Amino acid sequence: MAALPQRPWPAAVAVSGGADSLALCWLLSQWAKHEGRAPPTVLSVDHGLCSGSEETARAVIARAQQWQLDAHVLSWEGPKRARNLEAAARDARYQLLGDWCLSHAVKGLYVGHTLEDQAETLLLRLGRGSGVDGLCAMSSLGPLPRDGYAGLDLVRPLLALPRARLRALLQNLAIPWHEDPMNEDLRFSRVRIRKAWPVLIAAGLEPERLVLASGHLRRARSALQSAAEAFVASHCSFDDGDAQLNREALAALPEEVGLRALAMVLMRVSAKGYRPRFRRLLPLYNSICSGELGAGRTLLGCRLSPVPRARRRFGKASLWVRGEAPRRSPEIGTVSVKEYAAAKGGSSRSDMED
Repeated sequence: MAALPQRPWPAAVAVSGGADSLALCWLLSQWAKHEGRAPPTVLSVDHGLCSGSEETARAVIARAQQWQLDAHVLSWEGPKRARNLEAAARDARYQLLGDWCLSHAVKGLYVGHTLEDQAETLLLRLGRGSGVDGLCAMSSLGPLPRDGYAGLDLVRPLLALPRARLRALLQNLAIPWHEDPMNEDLRFSRVRIRKAWPVLIAAGLEPERLVLASGHLRRARSALQSAAEAFVASHCSFDDGDAQLNREALAALPEEVGLRALAMVLMRVSAKGYRPRFRRLLPLYNSICSGELGAGRTLLGCRLSPVPRARRRFGKASLWVRGEAPRRSPEIGTVSVKEYAAAKGGSSRSDMED
Protein backbone atom coordinates (compact mmCIF):
# COMPACT_ATOMS: atom_id res chain seq x y z
CA MET A 1 0.00 0.00 0.00
CA ALA A 2 1.40 3.37 -0.99
CA ALA A 3 2.02 5.94 1.73
CA LEU A 4 -0.89 8.29 2.39
CA PRO A 5 -1.18 11.20 4.79
CA GLN A 6 -4.03 9.30 6.43
CA ARG A 7 -6.15 6.24 5.81
CA PRO A 8 -9.84 7.08 6.32
CA TRP A 9 -11.60 4.22 8.08
CA PRO A 10 -14.09 2.43 8.18
CA ALA A 11 -13.60 1.76 4.50
CA ALA A 12 -15.26 0.40 1.40
CA VAL A 13 -13.43 -0.67 -1.74
CA ALA A 14 -14.95 -0.41 -5.21
CA VAL A 15 -14.29 -3.61 -7.15
CA SER A 16 -15.27 -4.05 -10.79
CA GLY A 17 -13.74 -7.51 -11.13
CA GLY A 18 -10.83 -6.19 -13.17
CA ALA A 19 -7.22 -6.79 -12.18
CA ASP A 20 -6.57 -3.33 -10.68
CA SER A 21 -9.54 -3.17 -8.32
CA LEU A 22 -9.27 -6.86 -7.42
CA ALA A 23 -5.59 -6.42 -6.49
CA LEU A 24 -6.47 -3.38 -4.40
CA CYS A 25 -9.17 -5.35 -2.60
CA TRP A 26 -6.70 -8.11 -1.70
CA LEU A 27 -4.00 -5.65 -0.62
CA LEU A 28 -6.41 -3.58 1.44
CA SER A 29 -7.84 -6.62 3.21
CA GLN A 30 -4.33 -7.85 4.06
CA TRP A 31 -3.32 -4.42 5.34
CA ALA A 32 -6.44 -4.16 7.53
CA LYS A 33 -5.76 -7.58 8.99
CA HIS A 34 -2.14 -6.66 9.74
CA GLU A 35 -3.16 -3.35 11.36
CA GLY A 36 -6.01 -4.83 13.38
CA ARG A 37 -8.63 -2.77 11.50
CA ALA A 38 -12.13 -3.84 10.59
CA PRO A 39 -12.05 -5.39 7.10
CA PRO A 40 -13.15 -3.21 4.19
CA THR A 41 -16.56 -3.69 2.63
CA VAL A 42 -16.57 -4.65 -1.04
CA LEU A 43 -18.92 -2.72 -3.34
CA SER A 44 -19.43 -3.79 -6.95
CA VAL A 45 -21.50 -1.68 -9.35
CA ASP A 46 -23.58 -3.46 -11.97
CA HIS A 47 -23.79 -0.78 -14.65
CA GLY A 48 -25.97 -2.86 -16.95
CA LEU A 49 -24.22 -1.50 -20.04
CA CYS A 50 -23.22 -4.85 -21.50
CA SER A 51 -24.34 -8.45 -21.31
CA GLY A 52 -22.91 -10.33 -18.38
CA SER A 53 -22.46 -7.28 -16.13
CA GLU A 54 -24.67 -8.79 -13.42
CA GLU A 55 -22.75 -12.07 -13.51
CA THR A 56 -19.45 -10.17 -13.19
CA ALA A 57 -20.71 -8.29 -10.15
CA ARG A 58 -21.90 -11.53 -8.57
CA ALA A 59 -18.50 -13.10 -9.20
CA VAL A 60 -16.90 -10.21 -7.32
CA ILE A 61 -19.22 -10.86 -4.39
CA ALA A 62 -18.33 -14.56 -4.40
CA ARG A 63 -14.60 -13.76 -4.41
CA ALA A 64 -15.03 -11.29 -1.54
CA GLN A 65 -16.90 -13.85 0.48
CA GLN A 66 -14.04 -16.31 -0.06
CA TRP A 67 -11.82 -13.68 1.54
CA GLN A 68 -14.36 -13.31 4.37
CA LEU A 69 -15.31 -9.78 3.35
CA ASP A 70 -18.78 -8.27 3.47
CA ALA A 71 -19.85 -7.42 -0.08
CA HIS A 72 -22.75 -5.77 -1.92
CA VAL A 73 -23.88 -5.26 -5.52
CA LEU A 74 -25.11 -1.76 -6.40
CA SER A 75 -27.18 -1.62 -9.60
CA TRP A 76 -27.53 1.34 -11.94
CA GLU A 77 -31.24 1.30 -12.74
CA GLY A 78 -33.22 3.29 -15.27
CA PRO A 79 -32.48 4.47 -18.81
CA LYS A 80 -28.92 5.24 -19.89
CA ARG A 81 -28.43 8.24 -22.12
CA ALA A 82 -26.52 7.55 -25.31
CA ARG A 83 -24.79 10.94 -25.35
CA ASN A 84 -21.64 11.18 -23.23
CA LEU A 85 -22.28 7.72 -21.82
CA GLU A 86 -18.77 7.52 -20.34
CA ALA A 87 -19.35 10.55 -18.09
CA ALA A 88 -22.88 9.45 -17.23
CA ALA A 89 -21.65 6.02 -16.15
CA ARG A 90 -18.88 7.57 -14.02
CA ASP A 91 -21.33 9.91 -12.30
CA ALA A 92 -23.83 7.13 -11.67
CA ARG A 93 -21.11 4.90 -10.25
CA TYR A 94 -19.87 7.55 -7.83
CA GLN A 95 -23.41 8.37 -6.77
CA LEU A 96 -24.23 4.73 -6.02
CA LEU A 97 -20.97 4.21 -4.14
CA GLY A 98 -21.19 7.53 -2.31
CA ASP A 99 -24.79 7.01 -1.22
CA TRP A 100 -23.99 3.58 0.18
CA CYS A 101 -20.95 4.87 2.06
CA LEU A 102 -22.82 7.79 3.61
CA SER A 103 -25.73 5.61 4.69
CA HIS A 104 -23.31 3.18 6.38
CA ALA A 105 -21.00 5.74 8.04
CA VAL A 106 -18.05 4.78 5.84
CA LYS A 107 -15.30 7.40 5.82
CA GLY A 108 -13.11 6.21 2.96
CA LEU A 109 -14.00 4.87 -0.49
CA TYR A 110 -10.93 3.17 -2.00
CA VAL A 111 -10.55 2.81 -5.76
CA GLY A 112 -7.93 1.04 -7.86
CA HIS A 113 -6.65 3.81 -10.13
CA THR A 114 -3.10 3.13 -11.29
CA LEU A 115 -0.15 5.02 -12.75
CA GLU A 116 -1.54 4.52 -16.26
CA ASP A 117 -4.94 5.84 -15.16
CA GLN A 118 -3.18 8.95 -13.88
CA ALA A 119 -1.37 9.46 -17.19
CA GLU A 120 -4.57 8.85 -19.19
CA THR A 121 -6.43 11.40 -17.08
CA LEU A 122 -3.75 13.98 -17.81
CA LEU A 123 -4.06 13.34 -21.56
CA LEU A 124 -7.86 13.48 -21.46
CA ARG A 125 -7.85 16.80 -19.65
CA LEU A 126 -5.13 18.17 -21.91
CA GLY A 127 -7.40 17.37 -24.84
CA ARG A 128 -10.20 19.36 -23.19
CA GLY A 129 -7.96 22.37 -22.72
CA SER A 130 -7.94 22.10 -18.93
CA GLY A 131 -6.02 24.54 -16.75
CA VAL A 132 -3.47 23.90 -14.03
CA ASP A 133 -5.96 22.30 -11.64
CA GLY A 134 -7.21 19.80 -14.22
CA LEU A 135 -3.72 18.90 -15.44
CA CYS A 136 -2.69 18.00 -11.90
CA ALA A 137 -4.83 14.94 -12.59
CA MET A 138 -5.95 12.79 -9.67
CA SER A 139 -4.91 13.05 -6.02
CA SER A 140 -4.31 10.08 -3.75
CA LEU A 141 -6.72 11.48 -1.17
CA GLY A 142 -9.56 13.92 -1.71
CA PRO A 143 -13.32 14.46 -1.80
CA LEU A 144 -15.71 12.45 -3.92
CA PRO A 145 -16.04 14.30 -7.26
CA ARG A 146 -19.74 15.00 -6.69
CA ASP A 147 -21.66 17.43 -4.50
CA GLY A 148 -23.32 16.26 -1.28
CA TYR A 149 -20.73 13.82 0.08
CA ALA A 150 -18.98 15.83 2.77
CA GLY A 151 -17.17 13.58 5.22
CA LEU A 152 -16.41 10.89 2.63
CA ASP A 153 -12.89 10.70 1.20
CA LEU A 154 -12.00 9.12 -2.13
CA VAL A 155 -8.72 7.24 -1.69
CA ARG A 156 -6.43 6.12 -4.52
CA PRO A 157 -3.48 4.28 -2.95
CA LEU A 158 -2.18 2.69 -6.19
CA LEU A 159 -1.48 5.78 -8.30
CA ALA A 160 2.28 5.16 -8.25
CA LEU A 161 1.98 1.52 -9.36
CA PRO A 162 1.81 0.35 -13.00
CA ARG A 163 -0.89 -2.10 -14.04
CA ALA A 164 1.68 -4.76 -14.86
CA ARG A 165 2.75 -5.07 -11.22
CA LEU A 166 -0.82 -5.58 -10.07
CA ARG A 167 -1.44 -8.25 -12.67
CA ALA A 168 1.79 -9.97 -11.70
CA LEU A 169 0.62 -9.99 -8.08
CA LEU A 170 -2.67 -11.66 -8.98
CA GLN A 171 -0.90 -14.19 -11.20
CA ASN A 172 1.45 -15.12 -8.36
CA LEU A 173 -1.55 -15.58 -6.06
CA ALA A 174 -3.44 -17.56 -8.74
CA ILE A 175 -6.33 -15.09 -8.56
CA PRO A 176 -8.18 -14.75 -11.88
CA TRP A 177 -9.72 -11.45 -12.96
CA HIS A 178 -12.36 -10.30 -15.41
CA GLU A 179 -11.56 -8.36 -18.59
CA ASP A 180 -14.40 -5.89 -19.09
CA PRO A 181 -15.47 -5.87 -22.78
CA MET A 182 -16.14 -2.14 -22.41
CA ASN A 183 -12.36 -1.69 -22.19
CA GLU A 184 -12.35 -2.47 -25.93
CA ASP A 185 -15.20 -0.10 -26.81
CA LEU A 186 -13.75 2.70 -28.93
CA ARG A 187 -16.73 4.93 -28.19
CA PHE A 188 -14.96 5.80 -24.97
CA SER A 189 -12.12 8.33 -25.07
CA ARG A 190 -10.12 6.57 -22.36
CA VAL A 191 -10.17 3.35 -24.41
CA ARG A 192 -8.90 5.21 -27.47
CA ILE A 193 -5.99 6.57 -25.44
CA ARG A 194 -5.15 3.09 -24.17
CA LYS A 195 -5.08 1.81 -27.71
CA ALA A 196 -2.70 4.64 -28.60
CA TRP A 197 -0.14 3.87 -25.86
CA PRO A 198 2.35 2.10 -28.18
CA VAL A 199 2.48 5.16 -30.45
CA LEU A 200 2.66 7.57 -27.52
CA ILE A 201 5.47 5.62 -25.86
CA ALA A 202 7.40 5.47 -29.13
CA ALA A 203 7.13 9.27 -29.26
CA GLY A 204 8.63 9.53 -25.77
CA LEU A 205 5.36 10.03 -23.88
CA GLU A 206 5.74 7.21 -21.37
CA PRO A 207 3.13 7.12 -18.58
CA GLU A 208 5.84 7.66 -15.96
CA ARG A 209 6.95 10.91 -17.62
CA LEU A 210 3.39 12.18 -17.89
CA VAL A 211 2.80 11.48 -14.22
CA LEU A 212 6.04 13.29 -13.40
CA ALA A 213 4.76 16.34 -15.31
CA SER A 214 1.50 16.13 -13.39
CA GLY A 215 3.47 16.26 -10.15
CA HIS A 216 5.24 19.44 -11.28
CA LEU A 217 1.88 21.02 -12.06
CA ARG A 218 0.53 19.99 -8.66
CA ARG A 219 3.35 21.92 -6.97
CA ALA A 220 2.64 24.92 -9.19
CA ARG A 221 -1.03 24.77 -8.23
CA SER A 222 -0.07 24.76 -4.54
CA ALA A 223 1.97 27.95 -5.01
CA LEU A 224 -0.87 29.64 -6.92
CA GLN A 225 -3.37 28.62 -4.28
CA SER A 226 -1.22 30.04 -1.49
CA ALA A 227 -0.90 33.35 -3.33
CA ALA A 228 -4.66 33.53 -3.91
CA GLU A 229 -5.41 32.74 -0.27
CA ALA A 230 -3.01 35.49 0.85
CA PHE A 231 -4.81 37.99 -1.40
CA VAL A 232 -8.25 37.03 -0.06
CA ALA A 233 -7.01 37.35 3.52
CA SER A 234 -5.59 40.84 2.90
CA HIS A 235 -7.93 42.41 0.33
CA CYS A 236 -11.36 40.87 0.99
CA SER A 237 -13.88 41.40 3.75
CA PHE A 238 -16.71 38.98 4.56
CA ASP A 239 -19.82 39.94 6.52
CA ASP A 240 -23.20 38.18 6.88
CA GLY A 241 -22.55 36.00 3.85
CA ASP A 242 -21.58 38.89 1.59
CA ALA A 243 -18.09 39.96 0.57
CA GLN A 244 -16.27 43.08 -0.50
CA LEU A 245 -13.03 42.88 -2.40
CA ASN A 246 -10.51 45.44 -3.55
CA ARG A 247 -10.91 45.65 -7.32
CA GLU A 248 -7.67 47.56 -7.86
CA ALA A 249 -5.66 45.05 -5.82
CA LEU A 250 -7.27 42.21 -7.79
CA ALA A 251 -6.31 43.83 -11.08
CA ALA A 252 -2.70 44.18 -9.93
CA LEU A 253 -2.31 40.42 -9.42
CA PRO A 254 -0.84 38.04 -12.00
CA GLU A 255 -3.82 36.88 -14.03
CA GLU A 256 -3.74 33.24 -12.90
CA VAL A 257 -3.63 34.24 -9.24
CA GLY A 258 -6.37 36.81 -9.75
CA LEU A 259 -8.69 34.32 -11.43
CA ARG A 260 -8.14 31.85 -8.63
CA ALA A 261 -8.77 34.49 -5.95
CA LEU A 262 -11.98 35.64 -7.63
CA ALA A 263 -13.18 32.03 -7.85
CA MET A 264 -12.43 31.53 -4.15
CA VAL A 265 -14.57 34.55 -3.21
CA LEU A 266 -17.45 33.37 -5.41
CA MET A 267 -17.29 29.87 -3.93
CA ARG A 268 -17.31 31.20 -0.37
CA VAL A 269 -20.25 33.55 -0.91
CA SER A 270 -22.29 31.00 -2.86
CA ALA A 271 -21.28 28.10 -0.55
CA LYS A 272 -20.54 26.02 -3.65
CA GLY A 273 -17.94 23.30 -3.49
CA TYR A 274 -16.74 23.79 -7.07
CA ARG A 275 -15.21 26.57 -9.14
CA PRO A 276 -17.15 28.40 -11.89
CA ARG A 277 -16.42 27.37 -15.44
CA PHE A 278 -13.34 29.10 -16.80
CA ARG A 279 -15.06 30.29 -19.95
CA ARG A 280 -17.44 32.33 -17.77
CA LEU A 281 -14.94 33.29 -15.06
CA LEU A 282 -12.44 34.91 -17.45
CA PRO A 283 -14.85 37.47 -19.01
CA LEU A 284 -16.06 38.45 -15.54
CA TYR A 285 -12.50 38.86 -14.29
CA ASN A 286 -11.58 40.98 -17.33
CA SER A 287 -14.60 43.22 -16.86
CA ILE A 288 -13.63 43.79 -13.21
CA CYS A 289 -10.00 44.57 -13.96
CA SER A 290 -10.84 46.89 -16.85
CA GLY A 291 -13.45 48.81 -14.85
CA GLU A 292 -16.22 47.75 -17.24
CA LEU A 293 -18.37 45.82 -14.77
CA GLY A 294 -21.11 48.43 -15.06
CA ALA A 295 -24.14 48.01 -12.83
CA GLY A 296 -23.23 44.43 -12.11
CA ARG A 297 -22.92 40.85 -13.37
CA THR A 298 -23.71 37.39 -12.00
CA LEU A 299 -21.83 34.11 -11.77
CA LEU A 300 -22.05 30.96 -9.62
CA GLY A 301 -25.16 32.21 -7.85
CA CYS A 302 -23.48 35.52 -6.94
CA ARG A 303 -24.08 39.11 -8.04
CA LEU A 304 -21.08 41.41 -8.34
CA SER A 305 -21.75 45.15 -8.32
CA PRO A 306 -20.33 48.46 -7.05
CA VAL A 307 -20.64 49.10 -3.31
CA PRO A 308 -22.79 52.05 -2.14
CA ARG A 309 -20.59 54.91 -0.96
CA ALA A 310 -21.65 54.60 2.71
CA ARG A 311 -20.63 50.92 2.88
CA ARG A 312 -17.31 50.96 1.05
CA ARG A 313 -14.40 49.30 2.80
CA PHE A 314 -11.80 49.80 0.07
CA GLY A 315 -12.80 53.23 -1.16
CA LYS A 316 -13.73 53.56 -4.81
CA ALA A 317 -12.11 50.17 -5.48
CA SER A 318 -14.74 48.34 -3.39
CA LEU A 319 -16.61 45.58 -5.20
CA TRP A 320 -19.66 43.91 -3.64
CA VAL A 321 -20.23 40.14 -3.98
CA ARG A 322 -23.63 38.93 -2.79
CA GLY A 323 -25.72 35.82 -3.19
CA GLU A 324 -28.38 36.11 -5.88
CA ALA A 325 -31.99 36.44 -4.75
CA PRO A 326 -34.01 33.19 -5.05
CA ARG A 327 -35.62 32.62 -8.41
CA ARG A 328 -39.29 31.93 -8.94
CA SER A 329 -40.99 29.20 -10.94
CA PRO A 330 -44.77 28.97 -11.37
CA GLU A 331 -44.61 25.23 -10.74
CA ILE A 332 -42.58 25.21 -7.53
CA GLY A 333 -42.75 28.72 -6.07
CA THR A 334 -39.67 30.38 -4.60
CA VAL A 335 -36.64 28.11 -4.60
CA SER A 336 -32.90 28.33 -4.51
CA VAL A 337 -30.88 28.26 -7.73
CA LYS A 338 -29.75 24.71 -6.97
CA GLU A 339 -33.30 23.49 -6.24
CA TYR A 340 -34.64 25.17 -9.37
CA ALA A 341 -32.00 23.50 -11.55
CA ALA A 342 -32.78 20.11 -10.04
CA ALA A 343 -36.53 20.57 -10.51
CA LYS A 344 -35.98 21.41 -14.17
CA GLY A 345 -33.80 18.38 -14.74
CA GLY A 346 -30.62 20.42 -14.88
CA SER A 347 -27.56 20.38 -12.70
CA SER A 348 -25.88 22.88 -10.44
CA ARG A 349 -22.61 21.04 -10.72
CA SER A 350 -19.73 22.51 -12.69
CA ASP A 351 -16.72 20.98 -14.36
CA MET A 352 -13.76 21.58 -12.07
CA GLU A 353 -11.33 20.48 -14.75
CA ASP A 354 -11.70 23.51 -17.05
